[in-house]
Amino acid sequence: MVLRALSIAALVATALNVRAQIPADLPASVQSQLPALTETYKHLHRSPELSRHEEQTSAFLAAELRKLGYTVTEQVGKYEDGAQAFGIVAVLQNGAGPRLLIRTDMDALPVEEKTGLDYASTVKTTNAQGQSVGAMQACGHDLHMTVFLGTARELAARKAQWHGTLMLIGQPAEEIVQGAAAMLADHLYDRFGTPDFVVSEHDSPEAPAGSVALKGGPLLASATTINVTMRGIGGHGSRPEAGKDPIVLAAEFVLVAQTIVSRQIDPQQPAVLTVGTIHGGTKNNIIPDEVTMGLTLRTYSMAERDQIVADVRRTANGLAEAYGIPADRMPVVTLGESTPPTLNDAALNERLRASAIAALGKDQVLDARAIMGSEDVGLFSLIE
Repeated sequence: MVLRALSIAALVATALNVRAQIPADLPASVQSQLPALTETYKHLHRSPELSRHEEQTSAFLAAELRKLGYTVTEQVGKYEDGAQAFGIVAVLQNGAGPRLLIRTDMDALPVEEKTGLDYASTVKTTNAQGQSVGAMQACGHDLHMTVFLGTARELAARKAQWHGTLMLIGQPAEEIVQGAAAMLADHLYDRFGTPDFVVSEHDSPEAPAGSVALKGGPLLASATTINVTMRGIGGHGSRPEAGKDPIVLAAEFVLVAQTIVSRQIDPQQPAVLTVGTIHGGTKNNIIPDEVTMGLTLRTYSMAERDQIVADVRRTANGLAEAYGIPADRMPVVTLGESTPPTLNDAALNERLRASAIAALGKDQVLDARAIMGSEDVGLFSLIE
């Protein structure tokens, strides 16, 4: 919890927009929070809820924020299918000044925990496909929420040292990249004001305990789900010439698709195209009618992303034509969930870096490394 407590100090320093000097009592105050924050972390870790089902988690955060004097609104967010989201917004007004949005994510993953910890999750639940699964805070959102509450407590206690408006966001459904969009679709900024700055944090095994890592510019890639269905003409495995085998076609597509990035994209533009799922057939001696594949595409440029999507369509169609697939059985390529890249504002990054150095010391403030992982926090800064 040391890294998380010191992260609180860095975030508090960012919000103290009046005084550049870090209060002398801040490290001791943060340290005094650790016992309670550790129990909060354990509670959240024991009680994971999957994306779009964060009812108890959001209620817990909302109750804690109300105790600190924040004005809290629950169930903020509307998904595309009309379902209500469990987003929360906590506002603390403190005179004239900038509006700072601090965001945490809340949802867990459908993973069975096998850590053996005394506070390990034993939760069993049902996923969106109706399957019985375990649930675990396997991506650190329990840490994020703990830091979030510690930050909220420090800021509420130090109102004499800053001015402006705090807008704390508990975001649902980050793992399926639907939560930020759902909150914005529910008129988040019309209802609660448009922030001048957006700050979020993420735990990382690459940053040693007691340090934080920061980076301006590209930090996380965009992520786009691509579904490709290769359609053929089914038949018996003993007479492949009588049909059009989509399994062979899909196998060749998987191999040829690897050349899209390596041979069609500027090597100065990072991109990853991965085939993560492939499903087809019901019996060893039957040629199926179709094979479905699930791909994930990561880029830092939305223009690059659109080019690769077009390349996937062209590659799938070209292979199908070469195999003699009839025109009415050509491949179907559809896009699923998508999120933009996370592009950190350079000026805000430098402000945060200076605050972090003042709070933690220069040796504990590192340069973050851009990665091809992704999340949806960047949507909060895409204000038209």
